[in-house]
Amino acid sequence: MKIDVHNHAIPERTLDLLSSDSRYGVTLNGKNWAGGNHAGFTVDDSFTDPRAKLAELESKDLEAAVISPAPPTFLHHVDADAAERLSHETNRGLAEFAAYDPHRFKWMAHAPFQAPERVDAVLRDAVALGASGVEVATSIVGRRLDEPEYEAFWAAVERDHLPVMIHPAFNEPNRGMDDFYFQNVIGNMLETTIAIERLIAAGVLDRHPDVQIVLVHSGGYYPYQAGRLRHARTVRPELANAPEDPWSYARRLYFDPITHDREALQFLVSRVGADRIVMGTDLPFDMASPRPMDSLREAVDEDTTRAIAEENPAKLYGFAG
Repeated sequence: MKIDVHNHAIPERTLDLLSSDSRYGVTLNGKNWAGGNHAGFTVDDSFTDPRAKLAELESKDLEAAVISPAPPTFLHHVDADAAERLSHETNRGLAEFAAYDPHRFKWMAHAPFQAPERVDAVLRDAVALGASGVEVATSIVGRRLDEPEYEAFWAAVERDHLPVMIHPAFNEPNRGMDDFYFQNVIGNMLETTIAIERLIAAGVLDRHPDVQIVLVHSGGYYPYQAGRLRHARTVRPELANAPEDPWSYARRLYFDPITHDREALQFLVSRVGADRIVMGTDLPFDMASPRPMDSLREAVDEDTTRAIAEENPAKLYGFAG
């Protein structure tokens, strides 16, 4: 069964809450989303309807998905009470969405990361509902996942064996990316690189050796530029306490294959190993891979395709054989 692990949903419960509570700053005009922390977009049926989701998967030669909260619903700038309510409603909605076909759907939890002291309880509730992982933003409105207040989160996901998908959100401002949609085109990959290299340099992965992390968009620039961090460790005092070789952590990470480029994907496979890559598309957003399985088959052989699209996702997220 070909499984997409980078696939977003917005439950109707979430839309109802956002529409009824002005604290979230989101406006929904029919299917048109405006406000919050994301550019406007259309809430297509495959965000909200499991039947439409399955039809979309099948149109891409895929069969199953690990659905995750759409980044526009992170909303980590709202107050803690509103954030916790949003997480609970989203998690209930995702559990209901997945229950439509539990053989083909699993889901990742939403959590109120702006209130780190509340995250563990929310995740416990999500696990009780059936969550198979958790999604977290690269930035919590400027706060970073390696900061001390998030140690309890890393301990919780390690305890509960929840894979963590790190997804760009709340990108830091950069005037050079104000135009040309570069906040996404360039900024998303930069955010992922910052997140994972900070976790390595700060020793989070050493303190939590059993944590499993999925990096979207092929890992940002980490697979291609970890050598620069390795060199900097040898010459810069700011990195004196960082691990000597950031590349040594690659075998503890998972990457989706979204490169939009055959040669880049071939390099990723050769660099991290086929067993560290899990199929992901970014559906239903417009930056999703338009032909995910065709693109994979054009880059790698049949056995590698099977590992990336079927075997690795099934093992990581516990799909039945």
